[in-house]
Amino acid sequence: MNQYPYPIKRIGIIGGGQLAQMSAQAAKTMGFYVTILDPTIKCSASNIADAQIIGSLYDPEKLRALASVSDVLTYDIEHIDITTLTELSNEGYAIYPSPKVLAIIQDKLKQKQLFKQNNIPTAKFKAVNKLTSKHLVELPIVQKARMGGYDGKGVVVLKDNISNALQTPSIIEELVDFAKELAIIVARSITGETVCYPVVEMVFDAKTNICDIVAAPAKIIPAVEQQARQIALQAIEAIDGVGVFGVEMFLTHDGQVLINEIAPRPHNSGHYTIEACVTSQFEQLIRIISGLPLGSTDLLRPAVMLNLLGEAGYSGQPIIIGLDETLAIPSLALHWYDKEITRPSRKMGHITVLDESLDKALTKIDQAKNILKIQGKETI
Repeated sequence: MNQYPYPIKRIGIIGGGQLAQMSAQAAKTMGFYVTILDPTIKCSASNIADAQIIGSLYDPEKLRALASVSDVLTYDIEHIDITTLTELSNEGYAIYPSPKVLAIIQDKLKQKQLFKQNNIPTAKFKAVNKLTSKHLVELPIVQKARMGGYDGKGVVVLKDNISNALQTPSIIEELVDFAKELAIIVARSITGETVCYPVVEMVFDAKTNICDIVAAPAKIIPAVEQQARQIALQAIEAIDGVGVFGVEMFLTHDGQVLINEIAPRPHNSGHYTIEACVTSQFEQLIRIISGLPLGSTDLLRPAVMLNLLGEAGYSGQPIIIGLDETLAIPSLALHWYDKEITRPSRKMGHITVLDESLDKALTKIDQAKNILKIQGKETI
Protein backbone atom coordinates (compact mmCIF):
# COMPACT_ATOMS: atom_id res chain seq x y z
CA MET A 1 0.00 0.00 0.00
CA ASN A 2 1.34 3.43 -0.97
CA GLN A 3 2.24 5.89 1.78
CA TYR A 4 2.08 9.67 1.39
CA PRO A 5 3.67 12.27 3.67
CA TYR A 6 1.70 15.43 4.44
CA PRO A 7 1.32 17.53 2.42
CA ILE A 8 0.80 14.92 -0.26
CA LYS A 9 2.20 17.27 -2.90
CA ARG A 10 3.22 20.89 -3.10
CA ILE A 11 1.28 22.26 -6.04
CA GLY A 12 2.24 25.43 -7.89
CA ILE A 13 -0.40 27.17 -9.98
CA ILE A 14 0.65 29.76 -12.57
CA GLY A 15 -2.14 32.32 -12.44
CA GLY A 16 -4.47 33.29 -9.64
CA GLY A 17 -7.85 33.73 -11.34
CA GLN A 18 -11.11 31.92 -10.68
CA LEU A 19 -9.86 28.66 -12.19
CA ALA A 20 -6.89 28.72 -9.82
CA GLN A 21 -9.27 29.59 -6.99
CA MET A 22 -11.48 26.56 -7.62
CA SER A 23 -8.49 24.29 -8.25
CA ALA A 24 -6.92 25.45 -4.98
CA GLN A 25 -10.19 24.81 -3.14
CA ALA A 26 -10.19 21.23 -4.41
CA ALA A 27 -6.51 20.79 -3.56
CA LYS A 28 -6.89 22.12 -0.02
CA THR A 29 -9.84 19.80 0.60
CA MET A 30 -7.56 16.90 -0.29
CA GLY A 31 -4.65 18.06 1.88
CA PHE A 32 -2.28 19.64 -0.64
CA TYR A 33 -0.09 22.71 -0.15
CA VAL A 34 -0.78 25.32 -2.83
CA THR A 35 1.37 28.22 -4.01
CA ILE A 36 0.14 30.58 -6.73
CA LEU A 37 1.93 33.04 -8.99
CA ASP A 38 -0.03 36.14 -9.94
CA PRO A 39 0.74 39.85 -10.37
CA THR A 40 -2.34 40.93 -8.38
CA ILE A 41 -1.90 40.92 -4.60
CA LYS A 42 -5.60 40.21 -4.00
CA CYS A 43 -6.49 37.87 -6.83
CA SER A 44 -9.31 35.30 -6.77
CA ALA A 45 -7.09 32.49 -5.45
CA SER A 46 -5.11 34.52 -2.93
CA ASN A 47 -7.40 33.79 0.04
CA ILE A 48 -7.43 30.06 -0.72
CA ALA A 49 -3.78 29.32 -1.51
CA ASP A 50 -1.22 28.72 1.24
CA ALA A 51 1.25 31.13 -0.36
CA GLN A 52 1.52 33.57 -3.25
CA ILE A 53 4.43 34.79 -5.31
CA ILE A 54 3.70 38.27 -6.67
CA GLY A 55 4.87 38.62 -10.25
CA SER A 56 4.19 38.43 -13.95
CA LEU A 57 3.28 35.13 -15.58
CA TYR A 58 6.04 35.95 -18.08
CA ASP A 59 8.77 36.60 -15.49
CA PRO A 60 11.39 33.79 -15.69
CA GLU A 61 12.69 34.53 -12.20
CA LYS A 62 9.22 34.31 -10.63
CA LEU A 63 8.36 31.13 -12.54
CA ARG A 64 11.57 29.54 -11.28
CA ALA A 65 10.77 30.68 -7.76
CA LEU A 66 7.38 28.95 -8.01
CA ALA A 67 8.99 25.79 -9.37
CA SER A 68 11.50 25.73 -6.53
CA VAL A 69 8.76 25.47 -3.88
CA SER A 70 6.51 23.07 -5.82
CA ASP A 71 6.53 19.35 -6.61
CA VAL A 72 4.38 19.91 -9.70
CA LEU A 73 3.25 22.93 -11.73
CA THR A 74 0.02 23.62 -13.57
CA TYR A 75 -1.67 26.78 -14.85
CA ASP A 76 -5.08 28.41 -15.02
CA ILE A 77 -4.45 30.39 -18.22
CA GLU A 78 -2.55 29.51 -21.39
CA HIS A 79 -1.04 32.94 -22.01
CA ILE A 80 2.17 32.43 -20.04
CA ASP A 81 5.94 32.24 -20.62
CA ILE A 82 6.39 29.02 -22.56
CA THR A 83 10.15 29.49 -23.03
CA THR A 84 10.89 29.32 -19.31
CA LEU A 85 8.44 26.46 -18.81
CA THR A 86 10.20 24.49 -21.54
CA GLU A 87 13.53 25.09 -19.83
CA LEU A 88 12.10 23.96 -16.49
CA SER A 89 10.60 20.86 -18.09
CA ASN A 90 13.94 19.98 -19.69
CA GLU A 91 15.55 20.37 -16.25
CA GLY A 92 13.19 17.75 -14.84
CA TYR A 93 10.41 19.81 -13.29
CA ALA A 94 6.94 18.25 -13.55
CA ILE A 95 4.56 20.51 -15.52
CA TYR A 96 1.06 19.44 -16.61
CA PRO A 97 -0.11 19.96 -19.27
CA SER A 98 3.39 19.97 -20.74
CA PRO A 99 4.96 23.01 -22.42
CA LYS A 100 4.85 21.04 -25.71
CA VAL A 101 1.07 20.80 -25.42
CA LEU A 102 0.85 24.46 -24.45
CA ALA A 103 2.90 25.49 -27.50
CA ILE A 104 0.30 23.91 -29.77
CA ILE A 105 -2.71 25.31 -27.97
CA GLN A 106 -1.32 28.85 -27.60
CA ASP A 107 -1.28 29.16 -31.39
CA LYS A 108 -4.68 28.64 -33.00
CA LEU A 109 -3.06 27.88 -36.36
CA LYS A 110 -1.01 25.05 -34.85
CA GLN A 111 -4.18 23.72 -33.20
CA LYS A 112 -6.04 23.69 -36.50
CA GLN A 113 -3.11 22.11 -38.32
CA LEU A 114 -2.99 19.34 -35.73
CA PHE A 115 -6.71 18.66 -36.22
CA LYS A 116 -6.21 18.44 -39.97
CA GLN A 117 -3.14 16.20 -39.71
CA ASN A 118 -5.05 13.76 -37.50
CA ASN A 119 -8.25 13.78 -39.59
CA ILE A 120 -10.24 15.41 -36.79
CA PRO A 121 -13.25 17.17 -38.35
CA THR A 122 -13.10 20.96 -38.08
CA ALA A 123 -14.18 24.03 -40.02
CA LYS A 124 -12.18 24.91 -43.13
CA PHE A 125 -9.43 27.41 -42.32
CA LYS A 126 -6.33 29.14 -43.57
CA ALA A 127 -3.66 31.44 -42.18
CA VAL A 128 -3.53 35.16 -42.98
CA ASN A 129 -1.16 37.91 -41.91
CA LYS A 130 -3.61 40.68 -42.76
CA LEU A 131 -7.04 40.76 -44.35
CA THR A 132 -7.31 42.73 -47.59
CA SER A 133 -9.99 43.41 -50.17
CA LYS A 134 -9.17 40.11 -51.90
CA HIS A 135 -10.72 38.30 -48.93
CA LEU A 136 -14.12 39.93 -49.50
CA VAL A 137 -15.15 37.09 -51.78
CA GLU A 138 -14.73 34.67 -48.85
CA LEU A 139 -17.21 36.42 -46.58
CA PRO A 140 -18.86 35.51 -44.25
CA ILE A 141 -15.92 34.26 -42.18
CA VAL A 142 -14.68 34.07 -38.62
CA GLN A 143 -11.30 35.67 -37.97
CA LYS A 144 -9.30 34.54 -34.92
CA ALA A 145 -6.01 35.96 -33.70
CA ARG A 146 -3.39 33.22 -33.71
CA MET A 147 -2.16 34.23 -30.26
CA GLY A 148 -3.71 35.73 -27.15
CA GLY A 149 -7.45 35.33 -27.72
CA TYR A 150 -9.52 34.75 -24.58
CA ASP A 151 -13.18 35.04 -23.49
CA GLY A 152 -14.41 36.40 -26.81
CA LYS A 153 -11.38 38.64 -27.33
CA GLY A 154 -9.36 38.10 -30.51
CA VAL A 155 -12.36 36.76 -32.43
CA VAL A 156 -14.52 38.66 -34.93
CA VAL A 157 -17.30 37.55 -37.24
CA LEU A 158 -17.04 39.30 -40.61
CA LYS A 159 -20.23 39.08 -42.66
CA ASP A 160 -20.43 42.04 -45.06
CA ASN A 161 -17.08 43.86 -44.87
CA ILE A 162 -13.65 43.73 -43.24
CA SER A 163 -13.70 47.10 -41.51
CA ASN A 164 -13.55 45.41 -38.09
CA ALA A 165 -10.90 42.88 -39.07
CA LEU A 166 -8.11 42.09 -36.63
CA GLN A 167 -4.78 43.64 -37.56
CA THR A 168 -2.69 40.70 -36.41
CA PRO A 169 -1.54 37.31 -37.72
CA SER A 170 -4.66 35.19 -37.61
CA ILE A 171 -6.66 32.38 -39.11
CA ILE A 172 -9.89 32.74 -41.02
CA GLU A 173 -12.52 30.01 -40.87
CA GLU A 174 -15.73 29.34 -42.69
CA LEU A 175 -18.71 30.56 -40.67
CA VAL A 176 -20.33 27.33 -39.50
CA ASP A 177 -24.12 27.30 -39.54
CA PHE A 178 -24.42 25.25 -36.37
CA ALA A 179 -27.45 23.96 -34.51
CA LYS A 180 -25.75 23.86 -31.11
CA GLU A 181 -22.41 24.67 -29.51
CA LEU A 182 -21.22 21.68 -27.50
CA ALA A 183 -18.38 21.08 -25.09
CA ILE A 184 -16.89 18.22 -23.16
CA ILE A 185 -14.30 18.00 -20.41
CA VAL A 186 -11.70 15.31 -21.05
CA ALA A 187 -9.30 14.15 -18.35
CA ARG A 188 -6.13 12.22 -19.25
CA SER A 189 -3.71 10.82 -16.70
CA ILE A 190 0.07 10.61 -16.75
CA THR A 191 -0.25 6.94 -17.75
CA GLY A 192 -2.64 7.70 -20.63
CA GLU A 193 -5.92 6.72 -19.02
CA THR A 194 -8.86 8.88 -20.07
CA VAL A 195 -12.32 9.74 -18.81
CA CYS A 196 -14.96 12.03 -20.27
CA TYR A 197 -17.56 14.14 -18.55
CA PRO A 198 -21.05 14.49 -20.07
CA VAL A 199 -21.39 16.42 -23.31
CA VAL A 200 -22.91 19.82 -22.52
CA GLU A 201 -24.52 22.59 -24.53
CA MET A 202 -23.14 26.12 -24.32
CA VAL A 203 -25.20 29.21 -25.05
CA PHE A 204 -23.17 32.34 -25.83
CA ASP A 205 -24.12 35.97 -25.30
CA ALA A 206 -24.43 37.48 -28.78
CA LYS A 207 -23.01 40.86 -27.70
CA THR A 208 -19.94 39.73 -25.76
CA ASN A 209 -19.29 36.32 -27.35
CA ILE A 210 -18.83 35.00 -23.80
CA CYS A 211 -20.44 31.78 -22.64
CA ASP A 212 -23.67 32.64 -20.84
CA ILE A 213 -25.29 29.32 -19.93
CA VAL A 214 -24.08 25.70 -19.81
CA ALA A 215 -26.65 22.89 -19.74
CA ALA A 216 -25.68 19.36 -18.69
CA PRO A 217 -26.36 17.02 -20.28
CA ALA A 218 -26.82 18.44 -23.76
CA LYS A 219 -30.11 17.63 -25.46
CA ILE A 220 -28.61 15.48 -28.23
CA ILE A 221 -29.17 11.97 -29.51
CA PRO A 222 -26.83 9.17 -28.34
CA ALA A 223 -25.13 8.96 -31.75
CA VAL A 224 -24.11 12.63 -31.58
CA GLU A 225 -22.93 12.23 -27.99
CA GLN A 226 -20.75 9.29 -29.02
CA GLN A 227 -19.38 11.23 -31.98
CA ALA A 228 -18.48 14.18 -29.73
CA ARG A 229 -16.73 11.94 -27.21
CA GLN A 230 -14.71 10.20 -29.89
CA ILE A 231 -13.59 13.46 -31.47
CA ALA A 232 -12.63 14.99 -28.12
CA LEU A 233 -10.65 11.93 -27.07
CA GLN A 234 -8.93 11.78 -30.44
CA ALA A 235 -7.89 15.42 -30.12
CA ILE A 236 -6.46 15.08 -26.60
CA GLU A 237 -4.60 11.90 -27.51
CA ALA A 238 -3.24 13.60 -30.66
CA ILE A 239 -1.58 16.30 -28.55
CA ASP A 240 -0.54 13.72 -25.92
CA GLY A 241 -2.22 15.87 -23.31
CA VAL A 242 -1.99 15.18 -19.58
CA GLY A 243 -4.43 17.08 -17.41
CA VAL A 244 -7.97 18.40 -17.77
CA PHE A 245 -9.05 19.86 -21.11
CA GLY A 246 -12.11 21.74 -22.29
CA VAL A 247 -12.99 20.75 -25.86
CA GLU A 248 -15.42 23.07 -27.67
CA MET A 249 -17.38 21.80 -30.68
CA PHE A 250 -20.10 22.70 -33.17
CA LEU A 251 -23.06 20.47 -33.99
CA THR A 252 -24.23 21.17 -37.52
CA HIS A 253 -27.82 20.93 -38.67
CA ASP A 254 -27.10 17.66 -40.46
CA GLY A 255 -25.77 16.02 -37.29
CA GLN A 256 -22.01 16.41 -37.81
CA VAL A 257 -19.70 17.38 -34.96
CA LEU A 258 -16.80 19.74 -35.72
CA ILE A 259 -14.11 20.53 -33.19
CA ASN A 260 -13.61 24.25 -32.57
CA GLU A 261 -10.76 24.54 -30.08
CA ILE A 262 -9.13 23.09 -26.97
CA ALA A 263 -8.43 24.75 -23.62
CA PRO A 264 -5.52 23.10 -21.72
CA ARG A 265 -7.06 23.58 -18.27
CA PRO A 266 -10.36 23.37 -16.42
CA HIS A 267 -12.96 25.14 -18.51
CA ASN A 268 -16.01 27.32 -18.04
CA SER A 269 -18.14 24.55 -19.53
CA GLY A 270 -17.13 22.26 -16.66
CA HIS A 271 -17.99 24.43 -13.66
CA TYR A 272 -21.26 22.53 -13.19
CA THR A 273 -19.21 19.44 -12.23
CA ILE A 274 -18.54 20.88 -8.75
CA GLU A 275 -22.10 20.13 -7.64
CA ALA A 276 -23.35 17.82 -10.39
CA CYS A 277 -20.63 15.17 -10.76
CA VAL A 278 -19.02 12.69 -8.40
CA THR A 279 -15.59 14.24 -9.11
CA SER A 280 -15.36 17.88 -10.16
CA GLN A 281 -13.10 18.93 -13.01
CA PHE A 282 -10.93 20.70 -10.43
CA GLU A 283 -10.47 17.68 -8.18
CA GLN A 284 -9.76 15.66 -11.31
CA LEU A 285 -6.92 18.00 -12.25
CA ILE A 286 -5.39 17.71 -8.77
CA ARG A 287 -5.65 13.92 -8.94
CA ILE A 288 -3.97 13.81 -12.34
CA ILE A 289 -1.03 16.12 -11.67
CA SER A 290 -0.28 14.37 -8.37
CA GLY A 291 -0.38 10.87 -9.85
CA LEU A 292 -3.55 9.74 -8.09
CA PRO A 293 -6.26 7.61 -9.77
CA LEU A 294 -8.88 9.29 -11.95
CA GLY A 295 -12.20 9.99 -10.25
CA SER A 296 -15.70 9.11 -11.42
CA THR A 297 -17.28 11.53 -13.90
CA ASP A 298 -20.84 10.30 -13.32
CA LEU A 299 -23.54 12.98 -13.48
CA LEU A 300 -25.57 12.98 -10.27
CA ARG A 301 -28.45 15.17 -11.53
CA PRO A 302 -29.11 17.42 -14.53
CA ALA A 303 -27.53 20.83 -14.02
CA VAL A 304 -27.41 24.29 -15.55
CA MET A 305 -24.71 26.90 -14.94
CA LEU A 306 -25.00 30.64 -15.46
CA ASN A 307 -22.00 32.96 -15.67
CA LEU A 308 -22.36 36.11 -13.59
CA LEU A 309 -20.97 38.96 -15.67
CA GLY A 310 -20.44 42.56 -14.71
CA GLU A 311 -23.35 44.71 -15.88
CA ALA A 312 -22.82 47.17 -18.72
CA GLY A 313 -22.40 50.74 -17.55
CA TYR A 314 -20.77 49.92 -14.21
CA SER A 315 -17.27 49.49 -12.81
CA GLY A 316 -15.48 49.64 -9.48
CA GLN A 317 -16.27 47.80 -6.25
CA PRO A 318 -18.95 45.20 -7.07
CA ILE A 319 -22.49 45.41 -5.74
CA ILE A 320 -24.61 42.25 -5.91
CA ILE A 321 -28.27 42.97 -6.63
CA GLY A 322 -30.90 40.33 -5.80
CA LEU A 323 -28.70 37.94 -3.82
CA ASP A 324 -31.29 37.03 -1.19
CA GLU A 325 -33.99 36.21 -3.75
CA THR A 326 -31.52 34.20 -5.84
CA LEU A 327 -30.25 32.07 -2.95
CA ALA A 328 -33.87 31.30 -2.03
CA ILE A 329 -34.20 29.30 -5.26
CA PRO A 330 -34.05 25.59 -4.32
CA SER A 331 -30.92 23.58 -5.28
CA LEU A 332 -28.99 26.69 -6.34
CA ALA A 333 -25.29 27.13 -5.53
CA LEU A 334 -23.39 30.42 -5.74
CA HIS A 335 -19.68 30.67 -6.58
CA TRP A 336 -18.15 34.12 -6.09
CA TYR A 337 -14.70 34.80 -7.56
CA ASP A 338 -13.73 37.43 -5.01
CA LYS A 339 -12.65 40.04 -7.56
CA GLU A 340 -12.30 43.52 -6.08
CA ILE A 341 -13.27 45.33 -9.28
CA THR A 342 -16.17 44.74 -11.65
CA ARG A 343 -16.41 46.01 -15.21
CA PRO A 344 -18.76 45.28 -18.11
CA SER A 345 -18.82 41.59 -19.07
CA ARG A 346 -16.14 40.61 -16.56
CA LYS A 347 -16.70 37.15 -15.08
CA MET A 348 -17.47 37.78 -11.41
CA GLY A 349 -18.88 34.40 -10.42
CA HIS A 350 -21.32 31.71 -11.47
CA ILE A 351 -24.39 29.91 -10.18
CA THR A 352 -25.36 26.30 -10.70
CA VAL A 353 -28.81 24.78 -10.36
CA LEU A 354 -29.51 21.06 -10.08
CA ASP A 355 -32.93 19.49 -10.58
CA GLU A 356 -34.61 16.24 -11.52
CA SER A 357 -34.91 17.42 -15.12
CA LEU A 358 -32.91 19.77 -17.31
CA ASP A 359 -36.00 21.78 -18.20
CA LYS A 360 -36.75 22.47 -14.53
CA ALA A 361 -33.15 23.52 -13.93
CA LEU A 362 -33.30 25.85 -16.95
CA THR A 363 -36.48 27.45 -15.61
CA LYS A 364 -34.75 28.18 -12.31
CA ILE A 365 -31.69 29.59 -14.08
CA ASP A 366 -33.92 31.91 -16.13
CA GLN A 367 -35.52 33.06 -12.89
CA ALA A 368 -32.12 33.75 -11.32
CA LYS A 369 -30.87 35.51 -14.44
CA ASN A 370 -33.70 38.02 -14.18
CA ILE A 371 -32.97 38.69 -10.50
CA LEU A 372 -29.23 38.62 -9.92
CA LYS A 373 -27.16 41.53 -11.25
CA ILE A 374 -23.53 42.54 -10.65
CA GLN A 375 -23.23 46.30 -10.69
CA GLY A 376 -20.46 48.61 -9.48
CA LYS A 377 -20.15 51.71 -7.36
CA GLU A 378 -19.11 53.74 -10.39
CA THR A 379 -21.17 54.36 -13.52
CA ILE A 380 -19.39 54.61 -16.86
